[in-house]
Amino acid sequence: MNFQDTNSLEERLQLMESLAARFKERAAEIDEEGGFPFANIDDLKKNGYTSLTLPCEYGGKEITLHEIVSLQEKLAAGDGSTALAIGWHMGIIKNLGEKKAWKEEVFRRVSQEVKRGALLNSAASEAQTGSPTRGGKPQTTAKKDGGSWVINGRKIFTTMSPVLDYFIVSASIAGSDEVGNFLIPRSTKGLSIEETWDSVAMRGTGSHDLVLEDVHVAEEDFVEVITPGKKQANGWLLHIPACYLGIAKAAQEYAIQFALNYSPNSIKGTISDIPAVRQKIGEIELELMKDRHFLHAVAKKWDDAGEQERLEMGPELGAVKMAVTNGAIKAVDLAMRVVGARSLSQKNPLQRYYRDVRAGLHNPPMDDMTIELLARHAMNGK
Repeated sequence: MNFQDTNSLEERLQLMESLAARFKERAAEIDEEGGFPFANIDDLKKNGYTSLTLPCEYGGKEITLHEIVSLQEKLAAGDGSTALAIGWHMGIIKNLGEKKAWKEEVFRRVSQEVKRGALLNSAASEAQTGSPTRGGKPQTTAKKDGGSWVINGRKIFTTMSPVLDYFIVSASIAGSDEVGNFLIPRSTKGLSIEETWDSVAMRGTGSHDLVLEDVHVAEEDFVEVITPGKKQANGWLLHIPACYLGIAKAAQEYAIQFALNYSPNSIKGTISDIPAVRQKIGEIELELMKDRHFLHAVAKKWDDAGEQERLEMGPELGAVKMAVTNGAIKAVDLAMRVVGARSLSQKNPLQRYYRDVRAGLHNPPMDDMTIELLARHAMNGK
């Protein structure tokens, strides 16, 4: 069965569970080699996953945010790097379809390519500006040259760069205070990828540097004017906490199986009978239960909300990301305490899960920004 042939979330989750099991078998090797999950991404494309968030009129299923976080959580339990990487593509497509920020003919053209398997992601981070969510103006520049734009610059953290077909690049407009997003095909002359990704976490995301040297972009591919640091409410970013929740779920499952089967000769039965172990497993379950309810409740609220209500959901969306990511870190830590020193073995998946969930602290929005937003929200009108 293909995702495009499914008619319910239950069917899609069953298909994703099958794929995630396959990805879990490949995860250790990808992590150890610092490679890229080419086979995983190819499987997702062949099974029609990457076009699920396209609007129905463009050949997609236009799945809800709740469906996205459910599927991404399941996917991340198999391989976190694959889930985080493809999550950006899935979320951006959904966001573009909802907000209609681009000209219809441009989005239609890109949607036709996505339907055939094309992938896209934004390229916004730069070494000199840090996270674009903090408002730094890009040092990447766009200069008008007749009927096109010439772009020069370097972007970091360009996730999924080994297989992207399109890059949405932010650049400062020469001669003005404006910043724009430009849609650039991979085949464009002057565009290259420099393989710089050496992180100890999420090693398989292929988040290398994008280098742009006198890249010519057509006028129509100047897709939108943006405001750096403008904190819009973006429900699609919930794919981030969904990923880390899925990783934590995988850690929980490993710890439980270990506890049920490990029987040192110093005790009768297995360590699952020891109160201290049961305490930790119960704490993991409580943490993941809270996080899952929070994530899915806010995702459903977004799906049911009107445009104005969505604009006011920024504090809740930030709170979900912060709570779930930190909860996932806590859950994986507890799982490692259940397993003990074996959890630090290179062959043990828990050490990979722990490195990967830590990466969530550096995905937007950052915790300090969320706390400030919540403080303003709480004191509004007081």
